[in-house]
Amino acid sequence: MSVILTGFADEIHPNFETQLAVASATGVHAIEIRGVNGRGIQTYTPEEAEALQKMLSDRGMHVSSVGSPIGKIGITEDFAPHFEVFKNVVALCKVFGTKNIRMFSFYVPEGQADAYADEVMRRLDRLAEYAARQGVVLLHENEKAIYGDVAVRCKAILERFSGPHFRAVFDFANFVQCGQDTLEAYELLKPYIAYIHIKDALFDGGRVTPAGWGQGNVKAILADLKAAGYQGYLSLEPHLTDFTGFRSLENGNSGEKWRMDGETAWRVALDSLKAILWELNWQ
Repeated sequence: MSVILTGFADEIHPNFETQLAVASATGVHAIEIRGVNGRGIQTYTPEEAEALQKMLSDRGMHVSSVGSPIGKIGITEDFAPHFEVFKNVVALCKVFGTKNIRMFSFYVPEGQADAYADEVMRRLDRLAEYAARQGVVLLHENEKAIYGDVAVRCKAILERFSGPHFRAVFDFANFVQCGQDTLEAYELLKPYIAYIHIKDALFDGGRVTPAGWGQGNVKAILADLKAAGYQGYLSLEPHLTDFTGFRSLENGNSGEKWRMDGETAWRVALDSLKAILWELNWQ
């Protein structure tokens, strides 16, 4: 195993069959399952998920991770019902044949992250303990406005919980959108990284771009991961349907905003990643 391409196929289209058809046609045979037929995957019962798994199997595809919204609630919101959703997500992992669950570390009031650190850790401890008992892996994603949005707080989480059942997702664009230098973040978090989200961004306005077009140092970090022997998933998260600049770059127009459809955005994101992998001779 070297690197395996996967991605959030719900950015292609809400319809699950269309997601699978486009992903497989572009040579991507895994998905990070998140939105299915207009519903968040966390709302599916295991019984309903069986039908989705059959569709995946019929195409020779698999789930790389359940792209859950666990930990994406306010730190002052009631945790009990959220924990029940989490238990359902764990049950879905067993249906989809994956151990991986993408998750977060709770929205905190702006400028008050330290004041809520103890409650964040208490909640993460409950999630981590249940994950270990159930044999799944929590993949913490850095995300804007949550406790673990910048690298130093991500590291605080990972120093406490990292192990076979708790690792890090590294998301270039999310760090850029928080004003975080990605090379600095990578050096802090390198020992904990087990999964990569592929999207880039610009510091000016936080605009998302294809990989290598922004200021996330995507190529440099992927080169270091390759040198370090990284084996795992590279997950496309295009976020490009309203990308400003693509049409001007392609056709010489000046800054005109062009709305891409989901399939086009997926292909642009994939082609940009493949170009970087080709330059790095990483197959």
